[in-house]
Amino acid sequence: MHVQEWLETVPAVSIYILVGVVIGLESLGIPLPGEIVLVSSALLASQHGDINPWVLGACATAGAIIGDSIGYAIGRKGGRPLLAWLGGKFPKHFGEANIAMAERSFEKWGMWAVFFGRFVALLRIFAGPLAGVLRMPYWKFAIANVFGGILWAGGTTAVIYSVGVVAEAWLKRFSWLGLVLAVLVGLTSMLILKNRAKKATAASEARAAADTASAPEPVAATAD
Repeated sequence: MHVQEWLETVPAVSIYILVGVVIGLESLGIPLPGEIVLVSSALLASQHGDINPWVLGACATAGAIIGDSIGYAIGRKGGRPLLAWLGGKFPKHFGEANIAMAERSFEKWGMWAVFFGRFVALLRIFAGPLAGVLRMPYWKFAIANVFGGILWAGGTTAVIYSVGVVAEAWLKRFSWLGLVLAVLVGLTSMLILKNRAKKATAASEARAAADTASAPEPVAATAD
């Protein structure tokens, strides 16, 4: 069934809860289609007066912020062993190359990595837990998390709802377009991250090899 058609059969309160929970779990680190659910719900709100866009945006924002915060806490408590366990279970996502690339991103961009990560499908799933594992100061994480969550969840709801009111007939197909766009963005993001991770790993191996080659050999002791 089409996502939007299914949402039309669900009471408004259930939609608020659904949006908040799905986005919260996605932000926690579970790969769920939070953006698709949010876009479809905002479109539904623009076509049916039972769904309040302000409440919808508030629930989406709360889910994003709370989910990321829980992910941060889990990552901070689990630390490196958590990454090792995840790497064994999900090597494509939590492999050593991806973790190395993420560490450099957090070291270079700091809290901005959390803020802008909200707008990238793959980073939206991992930003919270990784920030905790990498011991980002909580106040920095909290600021980036709150503002990123408000701008992404609230902004997406406002934009989709406003456009839906103006162009309802055209936007009946937008949930499918949103799905295709989300898939393309997700695939592109994964390819870029994988390419950067490979380059970062190659560079690290080259530096390690150079350091090993330049290290002085130990001098053997000779008897008098």
